[in-house]
Amino acid sequence: MSETTFKLKKKYMGKLIGLLITILLFFLYIYPFLLVIFNSLKERTEILRNPISLPSSLNIDNFTQAYSTMNFTTAFFNSLTVTVASLVIIILGSSMLAYFLARWNWRLNKIIFLLLILSMIIPFQVVMLPFVIIYGNFLGMLDSTPTLIFAYLGFGTAQSTFLYHGFIKGIPKELEEAAAIDGAGRLRIFFQVIFPILKPITSTIAILLVLWIWNDFLLPSLVLISPSNRTIPLSTFAFFGRFTADFGVAMAALLLAALPIIIFYLILQKHIIKGIADGAVK
Repeated sequence: MSETTFKLKKKYMGKLIGLLITILLFFLYIYPFLLVIFNSLKERTEILRNPISLPSSLNIDNFTQAYSTMNFTTAFFNSLTVTVASLVIIILGSSMLAYFLARWNWRLNKIIFLLLILSMIIPFQVVMLPFVIIYGNFLGMLDSTPTLIFAYLGFGTAQSTFLYHGFIKGIPKELEEAAAIDGAGRLRIFFQVIFPILKPITSTIAILLVLWIWNDFLLPSLVLISPSNRTIPLSTFAFFGRFTADFGVAMAALLLAALPIIIFYLILQKHIIKGIADGAVK
């Protein structure tokens, strides 16, 4: 065997091993999701007998029962309202705050930015009980969608401002100076010059916020009490009782809960990938 042939075989063997490892990792990643799909199509007794087997028949009754039990339409619009409102407020507020902190070199701004970074270190579980006591016992503001949106604004602004701040510092100030010479004010400079440039990092922040807010269970469970105000993650919890659970219907409910996010990603995947790539280049 010649040296060239040996090198080619070694090269292709390395590619084959890399391909097999990739397929194995993909299978390990997708396997839990496949189990959810398979069990959503089974009856409860079939799941208890063998939860990892393929369904013997396609039972779509679980989906109709889950849709009705979790009041999917109401829960969907509750989640949509909370997610969209929180997303818009956090993006506008954190981008403007980051612009202010990055462009005005005041000592107070440095202290504010430091406090924002420190707030990211504190786990939510530390402030969970004080949050419930203050907003529930003292202010009586629980079981309210605006309160939940306000809470997301408080817990989501720090990280978004931090990401925007680093991106804005890389934007040349000459662009703003040119706009100021043309007579543009600060707000006009921000919305017509700076904010369009922030599109890559805005796409990344929007994805992180949507995934967090849409799938969040802990914070809505503390704020929302009435069934009519529940979001989708809270509605799926109705299928898990204290001593038993209807796993087939629960799996169908989980798929219904994940379906809007999957559709959202499939529609915007080009913009998501482009935004992340542009942000990395920036």
